[in-house]
Amino acid sequence: MMSGRKHGRAALRVASAVTLAMLGAGVAEAGDRFFDELRFGVERAVTGDESGVFHQMTMFVDPLDNAGASGWKEELLRPRIFLGGTLASRDSEASMVFGGLSWDAKLTGRLFVEAGFGGAVHDGKLRDDGTRGPKLGCRALFREYAAIGYDVTANWRVLGQIEHSSHANLCDGPNDGLTRAGIAVGYRF
Repeated sequence: MMSGRKHGRAALRVASAVTLAMLGAGVAEAGDRFFDELRFGVERAVTGDESGVFHQMTMFVDPLDNAGASGWKEELLRPRIFLGGTLASRDSEASMVFGGLSWDAKLTGRLFVEAGFGGAVHDGKLRDDGTRGPKLGCRALFREYAAIGYDVTANWRVLGQIEHSSHANLCDGPNDGLTRAGIAVGYRF
């Protein structure tokens, strides 16, 4: 019989495979612009509760036409939607699936900042069981991130990002939280 932790990892892998299949279908129909950007990144933990490497993939869609917004007020009212996942390189760390809303602002012609807020579901430890790794209290967490990026070309971009996930003390149990930082490469369609 599969343990809860292994079952959670299996579910995350299935979700990742389904997401990749959807992304593959979207690439085949890139002219339809189902999604706005694909982003791949690598992160490390900022806090002492985690170690290892975290591989991340995020898909952005733009159903509110953020790209067509004129001025910062319209951009604020037209966030992009993101859906992604992070896969931990060690069993003692937490992998997650996440989603939410994202806003960006140009600083110069190519330099921009970005911020996002949403939620995540993880497969990490909930309670202190005497083993290594963060203790997160409940499966569902809030997730927010901030990034600074540079548009290398009209399609390719590179970003430095920091993110944090926790339950904000809204459920019982520990709230070690997850804070990670890293780099990502994005392709805008």
